[in-house]
Amino acid sequence: MTTAQMPDPAPVMADYERMMSMVTGFWVSQVVRAAAVFNVAEHVAGGLTTASEIAEAELADPDAVRRLLRTLASLGLLTSVDGVHFAGTGLLATLHPDSPHSLHHLALSQAAPGHWQPWGRFPDAVRSGATQGPAAYGSEVWDYLAGNPEEAHYFTRSLANITAMTNAEVARQIGGAGLTVDVGGADGSLIRELMRNHPGMRGVVLDRPDVVPAALEAAKADGLDDRFDVVGGDFFQEVPAADLYLLRYIVHDWDDEQAVRILANCRRSLNEGGRVAVVELLVGPVGTPGLAPVMDANMLVMTGGRERDLAEYDALFTQAGLRRTRVAEAGNMVVIEAVAV
Repeated sequence: MTTAQMPDPAPVMADYERMMSMVTGFWVSQVVRAAAVFNVAEHVAGGLTTASEIAEAELADPDAVRRLLRTLASLGLLTSVDGVHFAGTGLLATLHPDSPHSLHHLALSQAAPGHWQPWGRFPDAVRSGATQGPAAYGSEVWDYLAGNPEEAHYFTRSLANITAMTNAEVARQIGGAGLTVDVGGADGSLIRELMRNHPGMRGVVLDRPDVVPAALEAAKADGLDDRFDVVGGDFFQEVPAADLYLLRYIVHDWDDEQAVRILANCRRSLNEGGRVAVVELLVGPVGTPGLAPVMDANMLVMTGGRERDLAEYDALFTQAGLRRTRVAEAGNMVVIEAVAV
């Protein structure tokens, strides 16, 4: 090959560096998790700015903490003028648990064993089409979380983390209703947002018995407990009657048969004139960048569910006795409303 035929080295090097960042991405996940575990955002915000101070507060090795802080600085979470004293950035602030845009619990849950171990078997998920929790730790992820309350707490709180940014817009798009049931609603962050906007609304969170206490505590903290209730149950069996069902990040957790079962239970208990609001990521044409395709890979390895396009949601609705009436964008998610046929 002549010099004129040689490929331009710039794109090659750019591709190499991008692939390196992809291949080593799991290193970064664990570094970020360590920042959350050792409360770096809280310590720096509280005035502990050196490795020795943070190490003493966390009963950790000072040199290892220094190396952690140096790594965090290279990733843009910290800055330092002298290499000894560190200051937080806006990026680090997202790991502070009290931030309105916190991803603290998401960082703790996604790189913890409950998710980390199945993801280590991702090629097996692709080969078999099966979730990898049973191979990794002997059960599906929901049973694993039920037996690991600390991780379950992090996971429940992480759901609030990833939806907090869109709560207001999702609530605005959905509007109010009389009796609203948040199906699989975790701590009820969405239904509480709706209730704050609509004083006449009554809200119920339906979720696993080990989850609903968090929703009740959150409602009490918001002063909403006088028109709020929780139900510990199984949405595959039945759901309480309602004028509006909220299903945010629920349908995607399940295969088509199970998804139809959930939606059909909502249809069966839906009050006359009521509606169902499904809030999910929406898969676009092949090659469309965004979270949805990557989340679909997560569903493959973790839950057996999937992210779907609009035609696939329509098919689920039809099988469940529902008809789509509206689609509205809400941040990176969509609100898909349906009514009884």
